[in-house]
Amino acid sequence: MTTKLRTLFTALALAAAPGLVTAEQQIDTLRLSDALEQALSANPMLQAVRYRADAALERVPQVGALPDPVLAFGLRNWVIDGFSPSAAMSTNTIQLTQRFPWPGKLGYSQERAEHLADAELLDAEETEVVLLARVKSVYYGLAYVDRSIGIMEETRELLRDFLQVAATMYAVGSGLQQDVLQAEVAVAQMTEDITVMEQRRIAMASRLNALLGRAATVPVAALELHSTGGELPPADSMMALAVQNRPALRAAEERVLAAEAGYRAARRKLYPDIALTLGYGQRPDYKDLVTVMVGFSIPLWAGSRQLPLRREMEAVRLLEQARATDLYNETFARLAELRAEAERARSLSELYATSVLPQAQAAVESALSAYRVGGVDYMTLVANQMTVNRYEIHTVLLIADYHRASAGIEALIGGELGGTQ
Repeated sequence: MTTKLRTLFTALALAAAPGLVTAEQQIDTLRLSDALEQALSANPMLQAVRYRADAALERVPQVGALPDPVLAFGLRNWVIDGFSPSAAMSTNTIQLTQRFPWPGKLGYSQERAEHLADAELLDAEETEVVLLARVKSVYYGLAYVDRSIGIMEETRELLRDFLQVAATMYAVGSGLQQDVLQAEVAVAQMTEDITVMEQRRIAMASRLNALLGRAATVPVAALELHSTGGELPPADSMMALAVQNRPALRAAEERVLAAEAGYRAARRKLYPDIALTLGYGQRPDYKDLVTVMVGFSIPLWAGSRQLPLRREMEAVRLLEQARATDLYNETFARLAELRAEAERARSLSELYATSVLPQAQAAVESALSAYRVGGVDYMTLVANQMTVNRYEIHTVLLIADYHRASAGIEALIGGELGGTQ
């Protein structure tokens, strides 16, 4: 029995240690790097936001282009009776009219479109880093489930050994039938817990497949679960990285700049546009004529159009500034939360591995020896073993929580953190 318990703890340590996987196991393992690559290439939502960014880029030259010119042909001063030209007055005309917006209108509008297009590109990058964080979160959650099932199966085998001990002692008259029945119940309960966890794995594997752009029923092989890394940098240091690298924060800045350009363009709406018309008139019996005309738009209804537009764009500018400030504050707060969560998981996992689990293992060995000589009842032995089972599973959960929190931090800072893997 002591050998089996030691084997169980050794297996747990190997499962949490990086790089200690045999070549045979690597063949049937979905590596995290492969899962991330698959998500980047096949996730449909990521593809959608990339197409949206492409569409935004195509809007930039449209906004900065001049309005289309108007080419007109006409017959002027023809006689209605017989629809024939009058010798003195009839003219066959051709005119070309081009409208020129007041200087600055097109420039600021195009600048606004450029900033919005940059924001869409950054939104696509933000979607990418968020997707990677989601894949990591589900991946590590699934890895936790796999290792929990393994621990439960090992525990069930130990409980079956306990059942054999209880049955043997009962057969020779030194044990109780109640101990045998309780042992059978303990094995059945562990089988129930394994069944529940196996169904949970099916659900989580379906979620992972969806993020990878695959059918929900595609089999998911064994997953990696590395040990925790070192202490994470302070929250303010990570926030400095987020300000520099997080796409969402940079996109918010671009939208503020876009709103400012839109406001400047709106202020110029009061200025008139200029229309230039060039015309040529052909008269059959007289000399041809040339026409040059310059026109100006009149903002006659400025109180209902241009001035409300100016106030609207001012409100949009203030809105984007408020959103950028809120996103900054939320990013800082979330970084602090995730760092605290990661540090909690790291510290507790180390405590369990170095102190709690060895003591719990020693308690099981001591209880088993005492049970053989009638020093403790059977339920004390089972309770000690279930304590080991609980702390083993909790240790694996803490390791998964550490990696999921680290993945969330990497999404917020827009890149990888050294020491989080």
